[in-house]
Amino acid sequence: MRRPDHRACRTAVRASAVTAALWLAVAVSACGDEAVSSDAAPAPGSTLRATLVDRDGDGFLERGPAAPLLDRTELGGGRKPGRVLARFGQLTDTQVRDEESPARVPFLDRVGPPFTSTFRPQEAESAQVLDATVRALNRQCPQAVVVTGDIVDNAQANELDAALAVLRGGRVNPDTGAAGYDGVQRAGNPDPYYYRPEHDAPRHPGLEAAAQRPFTAAGLRAPWYPALGNHDVLVQGEVPTTPAIEAVAAGDELVTELDPRLRPPTDEVSAPAAVSALLSGSDGLPGRSERVAADPGRRTLDAAAVVERLRAAAAPRAGTVAGRLDYAFDIGARVRAIVLDTVRREGGSRGLVVPEQEAWLQRQLARAGERRVIVFSHNPLDASDGGERALSAMAASGKVVAAVAGNRHRNTIEPYGAGGFWLIGTSSLADFPQQGRMFKLSEASGGGVVLETWMVDHDGRGVAGPARELAYLDAQGGRPQGFAGRPADRNARLYVP
Repeated sequence: MRRPDHRACRTAVRASAVTAALWLAVAVSACGDEAVSSDAAPAPGSTLRATLVDRDGDGFLERGPAAPLLDRTELGGGRKPGRVLARFGQLTDTQVRDEESPARVPFLDRVGPPFTSTFRPQEAESAQVLDATVRALNRQCPQAVVVTGDIVDNAQANELDAALAVLRGGRVNPDTGAAGYDGVQRAGNPDPYYYRPEHDAPRHPGLEAAAQRPFTAAGLRAPWYPALGNHDVLVQGEVPTTPAIEAVAAGDELVTELDPRLRPPTDEVSAPAAVSALLSGSDGLPGRSERVAADPGRRTLDAAAVVERLRAAAAPRAGTVAGRLDYAFDIGARVRAIVLDTVRREGGSRGLVVPEQEAWLQRQLARAGERRVIVFSHNPLDASDGGERALSAMAASGKVVAAVAGNRHRNTIEPYGAGGFWLIGTSSLADFPQQGRMFKLSEASGGGVVLETWMVDHDGRGVAGPARELAYLDAQGGRPQGFAGRPADRNARLYVP
């Protein structure tokens, strides 16, 4: 697979002629490493260089002060970072979406929890937001990038096509159905529950039309590795596809408003059944609808198809455990990464680690030898059925530095066990603050290691800028829900004894 040149981090010698440590030293030097030298300026986008703030409360973001790394010593340690072992990035919950698809349920947004994220005012710009974040991560010069699930929003083939095109680089056409925008945010929609950029404040005339235009994506310069998320294989992140749901997705009827006489259940347990019933009813979809252009590219994918496509797209040819996307890879010579598939195939958004995976994980930990280990998954393991057994195995190995996840759309960092490792959650690109995360693992003087992590703002070019503004203003989005987390959940220096 051809990738764009890694111009900002390029070395003049072949990899076979230098050791992995020397390559990393050259690459880090070219990037202006934040923690190695106080004289080196962090790359643009790094929140170690500047942040985005709303100083006067007018709803518009502007450049703010840098956010330093905060020391976290709950596990012990505290020695100065030394030789760099690995430098890697994370993207999560990118949720590239076909916002015009009939197989979505934005009309449920007004029902309340757990359906409050079925519509977002910035949803038409998801592919461009991912591209802008890819450009920002490229400037951080990671050796690898892990995309920890919910790469797409609705398990549709055309969504996966677009997301993979953005990650690989090249021409991307985000438009679906008929030419131009034809969704619930169109100017003529009288429903007051949807933000219409042509008419509603803050006005962005032409935004939806601009979001449909083809563009050339930069593509990740570093090898990238996917984890599976529930939205990747489940319709609306909740239900496996069926022939009836696939017919709705590829069909020509778009429901914009739910029949007010219907009262879907509002508890989390009943959500999958409610979504399934709404999208596969034999008497048609319940509510006000309109005709749209049918699009066969909107076919929905089952889990096996998505796993196979991601296996083929990943930098390694990832293996599977009981049909799941579980595999391991190296980041340099001293760090081993393990990726776990935590998606429930029967439906629902809560994570699951099956017994076969636990046994496989223990074998991988043993095979890591003297290497330090980072474990990646979509669902946080501490909030997954079977996850506690996996965490106990990781703690017993004495090799794990961190378990890194997405899914919650929130930045979190917590210690696991006395003298154990770190549980790290990262916010999404679907909601504010729309950031990627970077990591640098170093040896610590006197023993142990130090994992430094910091957030990276996308560059806001094109429609990605208005998308971030709208995400910030979203009344039920990441800002009011505190998805950015505490300062110590974002930029931190994490000590592991």
